[in-house]
Amino acid sequence: KYYDKIEFKILIIKLDAAGDVLRTTCILHGLKEKYPQSHITWLTRKESLPLFKNNDMVDTVIDYSADSFLQIQSEDYDLIINTDAAPKSARLAEVAHGIKKIGFGYHKRGFVYPFNQEAQRWFEMGLFDDIKKANTFTYQQIILDMMGLAHSRHEIVLKLSDDEKKFAREFNDKKGIKKEGLTIGLNTGAGGRWKFKKWTVEGFSNLIEMINKNLPNAKILLYGGPEEKERNSYLGGKYPYVIDTGCENVLREFISLMDICDILVTGDTMALHIAVALKKKVVALFGPTSPAEIDLYGCGKKVCADIECLCCYRQTCDISPNCMEQITPEMVFNAIKGLV
Repeated sequence: KYYDKIEFKILIIKLDAAGDVLRTTCILHGLKEKYPQSHITWLTRKESLPLFKNNDMVDTVIDYSADSFLQIQSEDYDLIINTDAAPKSARLAEVAHGIKKIGFGYHKRGFVYPFNQEAQRWFEMGLFDDIKKANTFTYQQIILDMMGLAHSRHEIVLKLSDDEKKFAREFNDKKGIKKEGLTIGLNTGAGGRWKFKKWTVEGFSNLIEMINKNLPNAKILLYGGPEEKERNSYLGGKYPYVIDTGCENVLREFISLMDICDILVTGDTMALHIAVALKKKVVALFGPTSPAEIDLYGCGKKVCADIECLCCYRQTCDISPNCMEQITPEMVFNAIKGLV
């Protein structure tokens, strides 16, 4: 009576980056609906492993290593899913043993190719900027189409433990944050891959002043990682009423502290996907990346500059002011007010 037969084995390969790994968990609901007696193994990088803590929809999580390479070659899977067209991921999907493969593989002649026709759209978007820019589908819609899963609103899977919730409550008590008050989080960074995703320090500074003046009872929290230590220290020093959550938190602590805020202001980065998974209201700021691809699940607002070259995915820019510099504090504050 304690035995549930495994009728279907699934391998999911999603290595990069942590935010993309998290939002890809939206496929788990559909997979479990379609294959209720399935066993799911997820292969990812070591830094993303904590995202799967308390996730009861994934049976096994393995990190990208020599051992995992041996594991996927020594087991047989009914379905192999690789949503990433990067060569490393494609090679893993190619050598793994599976009856059916979805997403991307690596041809013996030395190039990445789509396993199935439904993966063609995402493949072309990765190759051609004009197709990427013209896209109107969210990442979730694209990936669900690739899987052949229904377009119900499958949520990102992220669960906090009781100890993690306690960690957040203790922080609240220490900082005097009350449950009944409005708490606005400012995630001041945006990862290292696209440097123009990051909003300006001046923008955050002016926004803090506007919030304090017009929403005087709101608590303002600063979020960030090691790269944001300098700017968060500056903002925290300039505005003593702002609460800095720290830039040295490990990933699960960062997630737990983000659960405190009611509204999060952030660029297109992992914090955005965490906030969406925690069902927070989000004000998302976009510049070089695609706002169309981001699904806020009806709980947020997107803020973009009125500029033709939006969604350029470039590492250099000769436009001044650039797309993120053209986002004004008034634009962001009005978005916050629309969510209050």
